[in-house]
Amino acid sequence: MKAIALLLLFTFGSALAQNTITGKIVTENQQPIPAAIISLLDAETNTFVKGELSNDAGDFRFKNIDDGSYVILITSLGLKDFTSEAFTLNNSKKTFVTIVMVDDSDELDEVTVVAEKPIIEVRADKTVFNVANTVNAIGDSGFELLRKAPGIIIDNSDTIIVEGKAGVLFYIDDRPSVLRGQDLVNFLKTLQAADIEAIEIITQPSSRFDAEGNAGIINIKLKRDKSLGTNGTVASSLTFGDFARTSNSLSFNNRNKKTSIYGTYSNFFGKSTSFINLNRTQNGNNFNAKTESVFDANRNNIRLGFDYYANKKSTFGIIVNGNFNNSNSESDSRTPITLSDMNSPSEVLVASSDSRNRTSNLFTNINYRFKDTLGHSLNIDLDYGKYDSERENLQPNRYFNGDETQVLSENIVFFDTPIDISIISGQIDYEQNFLKGTLSLGAKYAKVKTQNSFDAYDKTNGTNNLDESQSNDFAYDEQISAAYFNYSRKFNKFNLQFGLRMENTVSDGILTSLLGDQDNRVKRNYTNWFPSGGLTYQVNQKNSLALIYSKRIQRPNYQSLNPFQYRIDELSFRQGNPFLQPQYTDNIKLSHTYNYRLTTSLSYSFISDFFAQVTEAVGDDQNFIIQRNVANQKILNLGVSYPTKFNDWWRIYLSVNAYRSIYEATNPDFVSTQQNTLSLYAQNTFKLPKNITFEVSGWYSSPSVWGGTYETRSLGSLNLAFQKRFLDDKLTARLGFNDILFTSPWQGTTRFGDLFIDGNGGNDSRQIRFNLTYNFGRDEIKKARKRNTGIEEEKNRID
Repeated sequence: MKAIALLLLFTFGSALAQNTITGKIVTENQQPIPAAIISLLDAETNTFVKGELSNDAGDFRFKNIDDGSYVILITSLGLKDFTSEAFTLNNSKKTFVTIVMVDDSDELDEVTVVAEKPIIEVRADKTVFNVANTVNAIGDSGFELLRKAPGIIIDNSDTIIVEGKAGVLFYIDDRPSVLRGQDLVNFLKTLQAADIEAIEIITQPSSRFDAEGNAGIINIKLKRDKSLGTNGTVASSLTFGDFARTSNSLSFNNRNKKTSIYGTYSNFFGKSTSFINLNRTQNGNNFNAKTESVFDANRNNIRLGFDYYANKKSTFGIIVNGNFNNSNSESDSRTPITLSDMNSPSEVLVASSDSRNRTSNLFTNINYRFKDTLGHSLNIDLDYGKYDSERENLQPNRYFNGDETQVLSENIVFFDTPIDISIISGQIDYEQNFLKGTLSLGAKYAKVKTQNSFDAYDKTNGTNNLDESQSNDFAYDEQISAAYFNYSRKFNKFNLQFGLRMENTVSDGILTSLLGDQDNRVKRNYTNWFPSGGLTYQVNQKNSLALIYSKRIQRPNYQSLNPFQYRIDELSFRQGNPFLQPQYTDNIKLSHTYNYRLTTSLSYSFISDFFAQVTEAVGDDQNFIIQRNVANQKILNLGVSYPTKFNDWWRIYLSVNAYRSIYEATNPDFVSTQQNTLSLYAQNTFKLPKNITFEVSGWYSSPSVWGGTYETRSLGSLNLAFQKRFLDDKLTARLGFNDILFTSPWQGTTRFGDLFIDGNGGNDSRQIRFNLTYNFGRDEIKKARKRNTGIEEEKNRID
């Protein structure tokens, strides 16, 4: 039955295909011409309508063209332009049997192609940040690059905010990442800018994408050369903060007509520092905790892929990703404790924390893709991932008297907290022409199984004694079944797109205590419908308008559901919440684009059951931070993005977001609040003599609200960078200075019930960085009649 249904879809789609233009382009000796640019022009106004590229066989095809009179213009390197006679389409098909293009110059043997994309590209469905064209990006990590992308803010806890909203779903090469939380941040910090082609910001994803992601999707496109032969990049960075650290990467691609082998290896080695100060008032008593930490990280990422081009329509591929992190951290905390009726500390808690963390993530994707020249495509993905984490933490807590001359008591604890996560998923996507538009259908199934252990020990005389009252296990299983349809059609100056996605979630969380009196189980089974749609209107060649709506869901991270405690000291810790409910977001956005550069947008979002970062009191002296559904959030955002070039030596890019956040309490202990926030990123790039480029950039964020509870003060960073190219632009050297004024540390206050905290923190963000990047392999393209390279759709697969 499935085979018959698929056959009927193919047949029905073929019967509805109307107003198509096909043709074949060859040289004078009848060799096919790949990668020729075919422009469809209005015959009356000579204005551009649509563009295509010829494939390996020299074939090209336009589909779903409106009735009218047209001409085609064909251009190809080293050949004379070809312009057709005018022709008319009226529910018909136009075929150019063979178009012969002649040499423009017999002297042209080979050329080097030098093309420069704009820093920012604004498209109908997304904004693209082209990493290769920002000097200050060279030597950065993937995580640091995000701050420079339009509309993106990174707050004091490494939370990524897009248009005022947290909760972003990350894709790597068009595939959702299995990594979450700190593991995702560590992975992005290991990636080098030299390995990233572009960052795509999709704030209103269609139904084809997973509904996960409160603030939309960020898709990181890794570099991959499409030329035949072998190409690659080697990069190395040395960074000086409080300590020296290094990161390195190697990427390569070897391709012929039938196969492609590609891969990337990157690493990060070295130490970094951070600090956090929390001045807490609880039940009238004061706890002024100051903590300094040193992190020593050894992170390695590897990505290997293989594609087999079975024929012009079918491609098989496999990709393997590995992320390995071996890190140590040492923290020293000092907390003077002053009782409400005293003016000086009655005692001081001195605590250290020595942690060892080892994580490994292996992920495999198998893919089959079919695509023909009639508009049919079929894509099948099978994925399996395995994540393991081992974390050990030794934490001595010693209480001294007020002048720290005598130890009053001590409590030494040790924690062993392994985590095991396995993920399996399958997805099928089908697309065809339908009713003069494009219809997409698809389904997905994903199963996640996690096993977490929390073993707490009291350390006495060097012996670890299991504390059964604190130790437990947490198992969490989740299954998500999804199906969608999406339809898009262009008519006149309008482009319509709408779709609907259904997702059913079945989850089961089981907490097992060694004592048996704290056992708990949370089972859920719920189905959600996620509509999405948009309408764009091309006013004229320079002005376009878009109105887009989408509904999204943000499920809790696996670690957020885990009820274990992660301690700074025995008075302050973070704890998971197995009762945390998903939060839902309705987004609507109106945007205007001028001359494909200046973009102005106005968006409104309503988030129900918002994940607030709540700090709660325990007894007279303990506190912990936990996520709770205690509020709804409303966000009104005005965004402006403008990259421009004043002249040949000065280019500027500006991204501004002004938004108002309103948090409405649904819990009596939560304090409703609202805040107006302005954030901006600005970049000036100057071309100097002797192939030197100079860049001045910076970001700024005015007072804002973090996690719905912390009211933070303004912060920002000023950065400088110099770049010079050598060896015909194959070798690039870059020297950068980040956070020169050391203005990026955060400050904020929070109140929940009777608890009040005034805090600040940061890391060694003031840095000097030196980077070398070398591109190897051929960068020449033979003249068209001798070329054997081609253009084809590429489906990248990664976690």
